Amino acid sequence: MSIALTTQDTTTAPLLDRYGRRHTSLRLSVTDRCNIRCFYCMPAEGVVFRPRDELLTFEEIERFVRAVVPLGVNKLRLTGGDPLVRADLPKLVERLTQIEGIRDIALTTNGMLLDRHAAALKAAGLRRINISLDTLREEVFQQITRREGLDQVLAGIAAAQEAGFEQIRLNAVAIRGLTEPEIIPLAEFARARNLELRFIEFMPLDADHHWSNDQLLTGAEIRRCLEQHFGPLVPATRPDASQPAVDFRFADNRGGIGFINPVSEPFCGDCNRLRLTAEGQVRNCLFSQVEWDARRLLRSGATDDELRSLVRECVAAKAPSHGIGAEGFHQPERPMYQIGG
Repeated sequence: MSIALTTQDTTTAPLLDRYGRRHTSLRLSVTDRCNIRCFYCMPAEGVVFRPRDELLTFEEIERFVRAVVPLGVNKLRLTGGDPLVRADLPKLVERLTQIEGIRDIALTTNGMLLDRHAAALKAAGLRRINISLDTLREEVFQQITRREGLDQVLAGIAAAQEAGFEQIRLNAVAIRGLTEPEIIPLAEFARARNLELRFIEFMPLDADHHWSNDQLLTGAEIRRCLEQHFGPLVPATRPDASQPAVDFRFADNRGGIGFINPVSEPFCGDCNRLRLTAEGQVRNCLFSQVEWDARRLLRSGATDDELRSLVRECVAAKAPSHGIGAEGFHQPERPMYQIGG
């Protein structure tokens, strides 16, 4: 039985889906463009990016966020493509930090341009930053990204530390047959710099649709490898049940380690995330086959209540899980760089 919402409910009632999950985290893609071509995210050639006029303006992004904050959204993450490709990104960060009710703003980047922008992002109010680092070997970096640039990423990490970010995480995608030799060197790199390192299982979101289960290097396997080298890992506290990572610390307290295991150990039951693509489509899951067009509302004079109703409709349609491995699962047509990480 459905219950009609009053105007006040539409404005202030929390974003609950059919399974009782409360949605408080919004991932904002600011561009589909990127300066590398990681095979787990983008095709090598022939990429067609959205025209600039199809992307949401900073003003439109800010308005969308202001509309959904009364529904309980209080955490933002800026993604892409690579968000640092978007000009004047610190100006957007500054706008978003001034919205009452937003408690946390983070950014995920490949790090290639971070050395140029880290200080400005910190000054604008960015609190946390995740940097992709799958390897410390240039030849493997080029195999994954189809571009040169490992030194630029390392310079970006150093710049983020110099800028004084509260939390810097390194994200490493785990791919069987390719990244096993990277596990220990990445952990030693993170420990030496007192950084958090998270291993992320390779998901079926590649542009070429070549993903197969044979490429799955699970978090459990990586943990065993780390414990054989460093000794037992100590479970860390989990302040937020909806966070995707299961975190540990090393026994000597030098650095933290985490595992994001969406394929082998799905965490859909605690998911609190929504996504807004760079061109203004709302998605309730990375693997959703359906989108809700917020840009149309933003550009047609719709009210904030109409925007909130659209978001509620999106949340209400959320599936119980992403369905990877289930009969009838279909990889989304849109790859990761078009959706936003």
